[in-house]
Amino acid sequence: MNNVIVVASGKGGTGKSTVCICLSVSLLKHGKRVLLIDCDCGMRGLDIMLDMERDILFDASDAVCGNCTIQEAVYPHRGDDGLFFMAAPFDAENELSPEVFTQLVESVRKDYDYVIIDSPAGIGSGFVTAASPASTALIVTNAEPTSLRGCVKVRQKLSLMGIEQIRLVINRFDRKMFSRLGFYRDLDDVIDVSQTQLIALIPFDIGISAVMQKGLTGGRASASMEIFDGLAGRILGRQIPLIYK
Repeated sequence: MNNVIVVASGKGGTGKSTVCICLSVSLLKHGKRVLLIDCDCGMRGLDIMLDMERDILFDASDAVCGNCTIQEAVYPHRGDDGLFFMAAPFDAENELSPEVFTQLVESVRKDYDYVIIDSPAGIGSGFVTAASPASTALIVTNAEPTSLRGCVKVRQKLSLMGIEQIRLVINRFDRKMFSRLGFYRDLDDVIDVSQTQLIALIPFDIGISAVMQKGLTGGRASASMEIFDGLAGRILGRQIPLIYK
């Protein structure tokens, strides 16, 4: 897979940002150097989830406007050697155009093994900007109808943008609740509706959500981190069985 990955979702609340962080941490375990870019202009939250809110002086818009160098807008994460972060503009009016953001990513991608871009939910202008530099996309969805409708819209838009490597991450999956609600017969139905090849099934884990909102990338004690390790391995091209039956 290409080393610039956009992580997208059709609707908010799927856990997309948590997937971005946990995937980044898992890639570090494989010895990879990762730049995580928040592209949710005006609604940024990764700095809080990474416990870096007070560290950020410059964001992506500062780097392209000349208020700082690109290097000054990239911050190393104190708790994870090899993880770096670039914040989204704090104000929506400073949203970057797709062309400018692509140039920005192209100027830094050679310094990292992977660049992971956290896209805003939906398929608006911020999504187009976030996806423009990528040739690989992960669509994060929950196993319920409104989330999957958004997933299909995102996939269609990504395909129109020429992105061919598109994979599905089903997040916050609770097998008992899935059966009780009865929206779909089984996970094969969910995958068919999404029209996207599955790359990871992430179980619901309240521990990870709680840890993230406290501003920690920890979550390492959670069994779910093993699933993210498998996701990272598949992205690296390793043959890791995907069991979801």
